Amino acid sequence: MNTLLSIEKRNKVLLNMATLLEQERDAIISINKKDLENYKGEDISMYDRLKVDDSKVDEMIKSVTHLASQDDPVGVERFSFKHDNGMQVYNKTASFGTVLIIYESRPDVTVEAAGIAFKSGNKILLKGGKESTTSNLKIVELWHQALKNNGVSTDWVEYLQFNRTETQAFLENPTQKVDLIVPRGGERLIAFVKEHATCPVIISGRGNNFVFVEKEADTQIALDVIINAKTAKISACNALDKVLIDKNLPNKDAFIKTLISKLKEFDVEILGDEALSKYEGVAPIESDDIWYQEFLDFKIVIAEIGSNEDTIAMINKYSGGHSSSIITKNDAVAEIFMKNVDNAAVYHNASTRFTDGSQLGLGGELAISTDKLHQRGPIGLQHLVTNKWYIHGSGQIR
Repeated sequence: MNTLLSIEKRNKVLLNMATLLEQERDAIISINKKDLENYKGEDISMYDRLKVDDSKVDEMIKSVTHLASQDDPVGVERFSFKHDNGMQVYNKTASFGTVLIIYESRPDVTVEAAGIAFKSGNKILLKGGKESTTSNLKIVELWHQALKNNGVSTDWVEYLQFNRTETQAFLENPTQKVDLIVPRGGERLIAFVKEHATCPVIISGRGNNFVFVEKEADTQIALDVIINAKTAKISACNALDKVLIDKNLPNKDAFIKTLISKLKEFDVEILGDEALSKYEGVAPIESDDIWYQEFLDFKIVIAEIGSNEDTIAMINKYSGGHSSSIITKNDAVAEIFMKNVDNAAVYHNASTRFTDGSQLGLGGELAISTDKLHQRGPIGLQHLVTNKWYIHGSGQIR
């Protein structure tokens, strides 16, 4: 077992990592080009997540630098109690021990997620996708350099070069103790990990996010939010897939026509229910199964709906439990929507694209959880801890 490193030591490693990322910026970008050239898939969102450019390196540097400035999440007192018999009882946060992060295509996860887990006092096991191996190994080399430069064992960050069969074998019968697994990727990866893991798993779930344009909506806000949430970054789990329009929206016809033309400017494929597929440029929905799908593509489904209650029921049936937004000037209606929609993040007059650790004030996230146990939504530094009890006595017996 690795003894918990002092907070000073953890912060020094993080700051050294920031320096090394800057020094090796060009090397990382050029090595990543090899991964991009070798990627033969058709998935544009996968390609987007795989790519490392200057702005991605900037984000990596910013994330480890910011982590170094944050308070230590370990050893924080959550509760204290003085027993009648004089014992002093404390409950404090504690690290998990070893965290395994399994992820697809995103070399930045090798910095950001590993950094959060390391700052919270955990040993890190990284299992990245084969499409990003070259980039990941370069970044892990920098982690090892930062650890060595500070007299810390390189065991703290370990990269597992496993294929699918080896990964399954490791999950079912780990060759070392693993306390927590965080899968970051598509539904197939998450299902695979859940099926084979023998320790707790934090589910970083699918998106399939909704926007409801309520009858008292400011239609300009609705247009801005829908276009941003759909087109700004299609590979993000907080991107938009479904739009529900209140059938009693004033000037509904003009709003729908404007929305269609704006989406077409971005070459978004538009599918619609009976009411919407009458419009030019909107194809009819072939099956209700589409309501369950997360697209990660320039594709959207638009439908009419009768009321706030119907919208809440529809989102709770079909969404991935991630993010939904209501566009309305009526605060009371928004309140009902926000209290009853069963998602990790609910918005009023804002884009779903803000469901992100850095945007919601956490500085960065390990994952965005759609589970309800432990922590929901972005999992920041202060959430990647468990807890333990400290009891000080002077010979008390029960």
